[in-house]
Amino acid sequence: MKYPTPPTVVSLDEILPEEPLLMMGAGPVPIPHKVAYANSLVINHLGDTMNRVIEQVKTMARYVFQTGSGHVMGVAGPASAAMEMAIANLVEPGTRVLSICNGLFSKRLAEMAERVGGDVTRYDAPEKQGAEPEIIEGLLKTGKFRVITVVQGETSSTVWNRRLVDICRLGKRYGCLMVVDAVCTLSTMEMEMDEWGVDAIITGGQKGLSSIPGVSLIAFSEDAWRHIEKRNSPMAHWCLDARLADNFWNKHAYHYTAPVSGILALHEALRLIGEETLPGRFRRHAICSAALQGGIEAMGLELLIAPEWRLASVVGITVPDGVSADEVRHVMNSVHKVEIAGAFGLNILRIGQMGEQSRTHNIFRTLHALGTAMRVRGGKVDLPAGMAELERVLASGG
Repeated sequence: MKYPTPPTVVSLDEILPEEPLLMMGAGPVPIPHKVAYANSLVINHLGDTMNRVIEQVKTMARYVFQTGSGHVMGVAGPASAAMEMAIANLVEPGTRVLSICNGLFSKRLAEMAERVGGDVTRYDAPEKQGAEPEIIEGLLKTGKFRVITVVQGETSSTVWNRRLVDICRLGKRYGCLMVVDAVCTLSTMEMEMDEWGVDAIITGGQKGLSSIPGVSLIAFSEDAWRHIEKRNSPMAHWCLDARLADNFWNKHAYHYTAPVSGILALHEALRLIGEETLPGRFRRHAICSAALQGGIEAMGLELLIAPEWRLASVVGITVPDGVSADEVRHVMNSVHKVEIAGAFGLNILRIGQMGEQSRTHNIFRTLHALGTAMRVRGGKVDLPAGMAELERVLASGG
């Protein structure tokens, strides 16, 4: 056989910028050196060394999730794969599901439930607001729902469901399994799986944990696990079958070849969280996000969401009339080497405050780049006032 000529390609050195961009969007986020180093290692996915790593990952994940559950697992895939694992294992054809929607990712949970045959009722919260428990209880009274899906923080709209605790406890009172997406919030703000009554909690590595994309975490409560063990219909997803995954994560048996480098990176990311402690980490995130928000407003820009419902880990910014969000981002990228996010076609900007993004030097650089780029693209901002407010909030400790 005559093989064709190999394609002509260039090396990554010719594709990537000479100076790495400071990743200040909605994820992935910068990762610590120890996490990057761990991700460069390869070990056998089975055997004593991996078993020891896995046991520590689960122990540390229980701390971050605030759970005593024996059903903590990694997922070889993005947070969306962890979402799908929760849905595919807890929702069978005909299962009545109430999906609380605040934006793109909460709607993704609803779509996943529909795809596995769930009888899904979507509740769209008012625009730019979180869900109110009183409304949810009214819906629960109308039918025998068995699963509720909800996000703690909606990355796409930057809305925080601040009454999540009440919604979870309400759901448990009505006999529902609570599936909570904590992808952009875990380790940046309070989340207590057991205390709040969460049955399946999902997060990705690439946001608050400051690990790599493509390896995620999920935990099931004992109630959820009993449901999984008793389910009647077969699981359509082999890789995402929680009972098969349990063989690897809790019984030291084979499921499939685990993403060992990513698990090692996740180990180091979780270890660093433990060193900082959750209270210390929550405080750092709260102060940095408050300072960034204050600086943005003092500069003369408007934040997208009112304070009552505002997500701290992804900050949404309304772009002034006549200014293009994409053009502002282009200037920030090309001139200042700072990357922030747009919003799926909307003319708004989003700045992440998750994990390593929430460092003083990062938010100073990001706010300065935002103000400068905004002026270049025709926006009227008071950059000195914004920088002064940022410094003031940081100095006062929030």
